[in-house]
Amino acid sequence: MITDRQAIALFLDSLASERGAARNTLLAYGRDLAQASEWLGGGLAAADAAALARLARHWAPLARASAARKASAVRQFLSFLMAEHLRPDDPGRDLALPQSARPLPKTLAAGDVERLFATLAEKRSARPDDPLVLRSAALLELLYGSGLRASELVALPRHACKAGRGHMVVLGKGAKERLVPISRRAEAAVLAWEAHVPKDAKFLFPAGQNRKDLGKAGYLSRLRLWQIIKALAADAGIPPARISPHVLRHAFATHLLEGGADLRIVQTLLGHADIATTQIYTHVASAALVELVNTRHPLADGSD
Repeated sequence: MITDRQAIALFLDSLASERGAARNTLLAYGRDLAQASEWLGGGLAAADAAALARLARHWAPLARASAARKASAVRQFLSFLMAEHLRPDDPGRDLALPQSARPLPKTLAAGDVERLFATLAEKRSARPDDPLVLRSAALLELLYGSGLRASELVALPRHACKAGRGHMVVLGKGAKERLVPISRRAEAAVLAWEAHVPKDAKFLFPAGQNRKDLGKAGYLSRLRLWQIIKALAADAGIPPARISPHVLRHAFATHLLEGGADLRIVQTLLGHADIATTQIYTHVASAALVELVNTRHPLADGSD
């Protein structure tokens, strides 16, 4: 009989090669499966329904999201073993997945986004040739205008944006490429910034605090991107705690849906593998509509 360690290694290799799972995903699955194996005394690969029930009781005190993640990892693992004829059955089918309440993503009102861009316009007017102001403009345009993940944005190659093309090719999660639209306004901002990027730089947003340092150490870190966006929010009078690069991605999706965009199109734009991930934004839009009715309708009395 195959050992747990061997079986887990085969499963993770399958996730990486066949599904293109990201490194962090592989680490999380490996950690959860190793812990389950340890608690069952090395008997996870051969576990029966009774063993899985004990495992579920062991997870019961955990947060629902953590328990659900661990249960999902075990179910996929056992299903893989049966598919590979490494065991004759799949008791994981009966392992209940705890239902975790998914929190609504943070987003920004359209007015807040307008304040961000107005503040940026003032900076560009005062310092039209400042490369760091131009960089901030390009970053903000792509975060809100194209809905990029922070990791996708900072790793863009130097020539990702071509004049007049209207889109970019982005390398997303699991090393999957997708086409991302770029507006004429965002294109202009990116090309204005690109003129200040060293010719030999590999990335569109190279690391460096000033022009002299640009391109010397890979691409802009996500931490630095986070700091740039927070500083811009503070200048615009928006509490920095309310904003981050990912909040701007959420705002991109939410405002598209509020404007009538099709959910499947938004799924494609965001690079979500599962439409259930995109559907969370419909709840954000619905919450805004409920709030509007409760506060603005002539018969609203302010009570729930």
